Formats: sequence, structure tokens, C-alpha cells
Amino acid sequence: MIGPRQALRLLRINWILLHHGLDEVVLATHLFRPLRWVKYFLPWHWVKRDLPSYPARVRMALEDLGPIFVKFGQILSTRRDLLPDDLAVELAKLQDRVPPFGGAEARALIEKAWGRSVDEVLDQFDPIPLASASIAQVHTGRLKDGTEVVVKVLRPGIERTIRQDLGLMYTVAYLADRYWKDGRRLRPIEVVREYEKTIFDELDLQREAANASQLRRNWINSEMLYIPEVYWDWTRPNVMVMERIYGTPVGDVERLKAQGVSMELLGVRGVEIFFTQVFRDNFFHADMHPGNIFVEPSGRYISIDFGIVGTLTTEDQRYLAENLLAFFERDYRRVAELHVESGWVPPGTRVDEFESAIRTVSEPIFEKPLAEISFGHFLVRLFQTARRFNMEIQPQLVLLEKTLLNIEGLGRQLYPELDLWTTAKPYMERWMKDQVGLKGLFDRTKRNLYSVADQAPELPLVAYRMLMTYDKRLRAAEHAHRSHQSSRENQSLNASGSARLIGGATLLVCGTLVLLLGPGQWLQDSVGAALVAFSYLIGAWLFVSAARSGA
Repeated sequence: MIGPRQALRLLRINWILLHHGLDEVVLATHLFRPLRWVKYFLPWHWVKRDLPSYPARVRMALEDLGPIFVKFGQILSTRRDLLPDDLAVELAKLQDRVPPFGGAEARALIEKAWGRSVDEVLDQFDPIPLASASIAQVHTGRLKDGTEVVVKVLRPGIERTIRQDLGLMYTVAYLADRYWKDGRRLRPIEVVREYEKTIFDELDLQREAANASQLRRNWINSEMLYIPEVYWDWTRPNVMVMERIYGTPVGDVERLKAQGVSMELLGVRGVEIFFTQVFRDNFFHADMHPGNIFVEPSGRYISIDFGIVGTLTTEDQRYLAENLLAFFERDYRRVAELHVESGWVPPGTRVDEFESAIRTVSEPIFEKPLAEISFGHFLVRLFQTARRFNMEIQPQLVLLEKTLLNIEGLGRQLYPELDLWTTAKPYMERWMKDQVGLKGLFDRTKRNLYSVADQAPELPLVAYRMLMTYDKRLRAAEHAHRSHQSSRENQSLNASGSARLIGGATLLVCGTLVLLLGPGQWLQDSVGAALVAFSYLIGAWLFVSAARSGA
């Protein structure tokens, strides 16, 4: 049900759409469809207007609707699996620029969050904001120890504004889903729901601070990337204090060249940073547009604004890496199989048909010179193809796609000859070798062994109880089938199960005694740790096998 306030807001939205020549959108809705004849009486219908393209008009309408709709358009631009290419490109141009709120009001919000005067914490506080966006704005200051900082503070009343606009977005999305011919295909309700999660994550500055701290630990003492320090003593849900950084905006190419920074080095480092965050750290900065990246004279990147980060499961990491390597080798059959194995497409998908569709998308790209290939847009095409086979869009993959597009666009701006394919392939091959080779096996074994060792004191008792339970089942089974014609076969099967059970129990108990009675230095060695883990695995397999045969 639409309330009076939402009704007025909806009328304003429709007026803005009409103002930008989007009357076909307004009059196509269920609410105004009976009034479609009115368009013939509208003044601009009589006079031919020189209007921009349809995507440009959508972008301008969102800018007039306000900062929350601007941010929605920015996020929507990443859903290239849902949008036409020209509209997605135009929405990516949306700029999150809004007038700042007063410095005195910002100071009052900070003091309320801290529970004390700003002067008690800072020696200096600039009431004129350094930057202002739709969610928050940033002021500069200096701590009592002389450390220069930036203070980020949420806009007053922003959560209430967001909730109101979200309510209206859900109403419009519901109407579109129900009455718009393309509504079901574009899934507007799902898009708004995804936006809701993202925007409320950005409202918690402590969450952003935690993201920054994690990234800083991952890249401490790195020559490629610097993450500023968070000052947790003065960080609150609506206020964050962070080290102030100095650098050249990454988009100012001429200034960077004047400083002697190698553009080729910046391009290659950007790719390496991205793949390192995704595969080594499994924690990547998912909002790496040029406004959030600076460069030191040494060529080291500086990153800010960590409201949006992404992670992948171990399975998604491996499947993604295998997919990329299979593409490099043009093994489309393997790509199709990996999509089915990973669960990204339904298990009943015809692999041969999916392989053919992937080949159709991929071959024209591979026929181009490497310098002309956009790897990010290639992934977009792949996801669009997979949607025809009912691929469910994975949120983590959407963030990954968005980040990769940003990285590739930035890299080509800095160094147009950047070849993302040849830069990424050696990294992928090394990562896969580490994961599936002996080193990866030993690392995972040692890591898991500590968890097993923590439960080791309980294993003898567990093994004893399982033996007693199985013995009772065995006696009952022998008694029930004593007169049965196949009793000899059953006894043979039970004997085999008993052997497996006893063997498994023996291995588990021996491994436990080794851990409890002093394993010695040999257990610290990778081979020794692997042997103990292997004995546990064999014991567990024997237990499961015996249980199945006795069931």
C-alpha cells in the first residue's frame, strides 16, 4: 500500500521521467496505462526535441532523483548480465557527488558518537569537508600526538532517507515485476534486494574499518599496495578515524608521468594486486574505481574506501581458477563441466549444448589481437550465456566481475598495451600448482591436523562406543538370520565389516596415543604430519565402510 508521502514521491519521480523524455516508461506502467492517450496532448509530443540517447536520459533522470538513486544506478551498472550494454556503460558514468552538510553539524555528530568534545581528541579539525558523498563526508584533523587523520562521518538522517527510498523502490519493482513485459526477465525485486544489502553495509563504518584493518594486515610492508591505518579508539558505527594519506589520483596520468612513475609497472601491479587479493587472501576490495585509488611517487598504490569487499569460498576459488586456465587453453568442454560441477548451472544441464554456447561466445574474442581483448567484458558475455542455461547469479561473482572491470579499465587507462591474459595466466598456474601439488597437500594436512588433535583425547572413547554398538548389531543380525539360506554370505559380509571396523579403531587409537604420549619432533615435519593424518583418514574410511555394510 502506497502512503501519502510515497505517493507524492512517486509523482515527483514520474515528473522527472517525463521531463527527461521517458514518458514511454511512465505510460507503460500499470498505474498510468489507461492514460496512455494523454501523451498525444503533451507539448513535447508536438515539437520534435533533440534528445540524448535513451541510456543518457536514464542516467540524467537518476542524477535528478538524488544521491540514493545515483548509488542505486551505480550498483545496477554492475549487473551487465541483466542490462543492455549501452545502458550499463552509461550508468557507470554516474557520479556520487552531493552538496556537503555543515561543519558544525558534523562536529556535533562526532562529539555525540565520542561522548566528548572534539578538542579533547584532536588538536585540529577542519570544518570544511575534504570530500562529500551520498552516505558520508570526510573532514581532516590531527590527533594529540601529531598524527594527521581523516574523520569520516555519516550524513544526518541518512538511514531514514534510505529506508523511505527503498520502500518506494520495492513498490516500483513490484509493479514492474507484475506489469512490465521485461520485468520477469530483469528481476527488479532481486536487484533492489541486493542493493538494500549493499547500502546498509555501507552505513556501518565499523564494518568498513574492520575491512580496512584486514586488508592492511594482508598487505603490510608491501611495495605494491598501502592501506591506511584505522584508529579504533575513535571509531564508531557512524564515525571512522583513519590515517590521512597523500598521493596522486590514479586518473591523473600526466602528473604521474611527470613524477617518473612507470605506467607499465602500474598496469601490471594493478592486475597482480587484484589476483593476489582474490586467490591468496580471499578478501578483495570490491570498490576499486579511480576515485578510491592514489599513487605514491615510488609507484606504490594507496587504496581508500572499504565499504564493499568480496570473498569466495575455497570451492569457488578453485573452480574460478580452473575456468580461467581452461579458457586460456580453449578447453570449452572443461569450462562447461566445471560450471556443472560447481553448481553454478543445474546438474541436468546438457554439457555438449553448454560447451557449444561457450565456444560461440569465446572464439570471436580469441581471434582478435590480445591487446584488443577485454577480459572483463568477456566474463560478462560468459555470464550472459550461462543465464540461458538457468545459471543462478552468484553475488560474490557479480562483485568479482565488477572489480575486474574496474581493474581492467584502470589498467588500460594507465597502460593501453596491457595484456590482462598473459599477465594473469602465470599467476593462475602458480596458484593452481600450490593448491593441488604436494606443497598444497602438506599445508592442508598440517592445518587440519591441529583441529583433529584438539579432539584426539575423545577418540578412544568414541571408538570403544562404536565397537560396542556394532557388536550388539552384529549379534542381533546373526541371531535374526541364523536360519536364513544366505546366512553364510551374511556372516562373511559381517566378518569383513568387523575387520574394517577393528582396523579403523586400531588406527584411530594408535594415532591418538601418538598425539597424547609425545609424538616427538617428527610430527612437526610435513611428512610425519601427513602420515598421521593419513592414518586418521584410513581409519575414518574403514569406520564408514563398516557402518554401511552393517546397516
